[in-house]
Amino acid sequence: MKRALPLVIIAACGKFEDPAVVVDLRPIAIAADHPEQVIDIDAQTTADQVLAQLVDTTVCVWLSDQNFERRIRWSAEVCNLTGADRCDHARPYESLGSGFWEDPDTSPAPCLTIPADGNLIGILYDELQHDTLHGLGGEYVGISLKLGGDGADPALDQYAAKSMLVSPRIPADRTPNQNPRVDHIDSQLDDDGNTFALPLGGCPFQGSPLQVKPGTKVRMEPIEPDGVRETYSVPTIDGQTRTFTEALTYQWLATAGKFSDSSTGGGHDAFGNLLPVHTEWTAPPAKDIHGTTDISIWVIQRDERLGVSLTETCVVVTPP
Repeated sequence: MKRALPLVIIAACGKFEDPAVVVDLRPIAIAADHPEQVIDIDAQTTADQVLAQLVDTTVCVWLSDQNFERRIRWSAEVCNLTGADRCDHARPYESLGSGFWEDPDTSPAPCLTIPADGNLIGILYDELQHDTLHGLGGEYVGISLKLGGDGADPALDQYAAKSMLVSPRIPADRTPNQNPRVDHIDSQLDDDGNTFALPLGGCPFQGSPLQVKPGTKVRMEPIEPDGVRETYSVPTIDGQTRTFTEALTYQWLATAGKFSDSSTGGGHDAFGNLLPVHTEWTAPPAKDIHGTTDISIWVIQRDERLGVSLTETCVVVTPP
């Protein structure tokens, strides 16, 4: 056991764990460096010509396993994902390997590569055969991960998945989606009006992390760089196109404490204003803190076109 924070998650019957608090083995986020690839294709395009336009995709996984010192058993496949985030072995799929990753809380999992090869073409072709729109909206391909603790019961293994898209260049100026990003996170302590940039980085923090007392409220607001909300056009079944501007959402996770909102952002309200992206995190109370405690906080930023990025900070809670 390690870094076991003595928090009472379930204080009485009828209460459930807060899904925004990470206490056991959990996939935090999965991002691909090419969430979308755009290709030129028509009825005469051959498989070799499609393959020549595709590139390898790197997929990175963030995990947490707070209460254990152990390796993580993993296996990964590429396929057309089922609704359960798994691969149907009756249809084309490709194994990306299996093995053990080191403790994710001290050694980030290595990234995996999905090769642009004949197996990928076979998966895309199979998806096309089942697509009622015949590829107009693009074809999806996904990576399915199976994860479990070294020595743990395989029946407790978890599945995680990430989808990517291969789209036709319709309209002609269509460009592939890029992952969103955060410039920095503005923060305030207990609404004192003083704003500062939250130090970024994982636990244990290399530098000067934010230090707070138990029960402190920290307002956190992701600041987006200019142009991060991409404008894009998609084909419609009547032969026209529609243009949209991306809506970005934010998921907030932590190893302790409580968020006022664990999901922020999205589209617009009834008056046309962008929905707020900030949240307020409250540090655990003094009764749940025994000595100085490092708390990881993750912000997962997503667009509606499979783009993902992760920002992490470490807050140190000190005894009162």
